[in-house]
Amino acid sequence: MQHDLPLRGLSRLVAIMRALRDPDSGCAWDKEQTFETIAPYTIEEAYEVADAIERGDMAELKDELGDLQLQVVYHARIAEERGAFSIEDVLEGISAKMIRRHPHIFGEEKESPGWEALKAAERGEREDKSALAHVAKALPALKRAEKLQKRAARVGFDWPDASGPRAKIDEELAEIDQAMTQEERAAELGDLLFSVVNYARHLDIDPEAALREAAQRFETRFRKVEEIAERPLDQMNIDELETHWQRAKREV
Repeated sequence: MQHDLPLRGLSRLVAIMRALRDPDSGCAWDKEQTFETIAPYTIEEAYEVADAIERGDMAELKDELGDLQLQVVYHARIAEERGAFSIEDVLEGISAKMIRRHPHIFGEEKESPGWEALKAAERGEREDKSALAHVAKALPALKRAEKLQKRAARVGFDWPDASGPRAKIDEELAEIDQAMTQEERAAELGDLLFSVVNYARHLDIDPEAALREAAQRFETRFRKVEEIAERPLDQMNIDELETHWQRAKREV
């Protein structure tokens, strides 16, 4: 079945998605998808956008932004099929929000009242009045921990300086040592990681970026160990591995 498609722009992509989801002539795989099955792809595409930006690859960034835009259109199409909202509603909603949050640009105010103040006012209009409302559960764990801590800090629930969360790290380490069961150890380890995020926040360090960079350093050094090792790593003892690791740290 042939479909007449707009020539360019967002409307073309919307029409393509409508054709893919057509109950009679659409793609079998695309018709089966739901919010829940597509959500992991949405998260993955957002990370791929961030990765292209970090690498400074503009050609890749263009492609990845297209993939991410497809996710928006996909979700909007599923919602429209259910009678919830359309892509036009999505675009109108974000346009209205940006205008509302920039009264100094689109209104008569001379100075911005502040992004966070405007968002707080919007949260005050919602049913959930908590300072922690609407921190997405699907965020990476480190980022979600940081956002929860920042929200709590805005209402004064915070250590006055970095010494508090630093001491908390020692406390949580001791509690891991004292834990009797695997379940207790897992809970205490979670508390430890949460405390490390809090410490990073007080040092003005992005924990997500710091861990990502640490992982990259590990990968680079491990590959160097593999390169310089005279035999397979699983045939070496711990002292030999440590010697190669220290050399790799010096060289890369």
